[in-house]
Amino acid sequence: MRVIAAVFALIFSLAACAEGTGSSPAYKAGVHYAELEQPVRTIDPNKIEVTEVFWYGCGHCFRFEPMLHQWSAKLADDVVFRQSPAMWNKTMQVHARAFYVAQALKVLDKVHQPLFTALNVERKSLATEQELASFFASHGVAEETFLKAYKSFGVTSQVKQADARARSYKISGTPEVVINGKYRVSARMAGGQSEMLKVADYLIQKERDERG
Repeated sequence: MRVIAAVFALIFSLAACAEGTGSSPAYKAGVHYAELEQPVRTIDPNKIEVTEVFWYGCGHCFRFEPMLHQWSAKLADDVVFRQSPAMWNKTMQVHARAFYVAQALKVLDKVHQPLFTALNVERKSLATEQELASFFASHGVAEETFLKAYKSFGVTSQVKQADARARSYKISGTPEVVINGKYRVSARMAGGQSEMLKVADYLIQKERDERG
């Protein structure tokens, strides 16, 4: 009789566990992340796009960068990761140009972290074209090469697109992560920077499941 009772207790326990870990989501829209009213078109519809909106002068972005770098390096092949600079003022626009100049000249890996360090640790402003030209020169890019790229049509177009993208995402601060143009994740909503990445993982899987 005791054996039968123990068996029933075990079955009841397993059923309770199954009910508690059912299909209800671990994270909820409006609580842990924001769902955009109007989805923003992604660059490659065949991939799940993850976009971090950041600013080089943002201390929170500076602290988030190493964690984000490790996380993004382990993303699956069906996910593409991008970074997009925010710009609410002239200085941020200058820094956004620096990002796209670095991409255009294929030196982003060389100057990305140093730009963060210069602004957040060394307390440099790098708020003018000439200051940035000197900074890039210290990392092996001739000033005239930098200045030509800085004023180029391609860089100007990318800056405008990034500004429009951030506005469409309804970005309210940095850093924020946008999943597939549909969901926006902030540290405030997620409960911290490490939690941001957990919520992002959840939303990536949600997109993957919806694609079948």
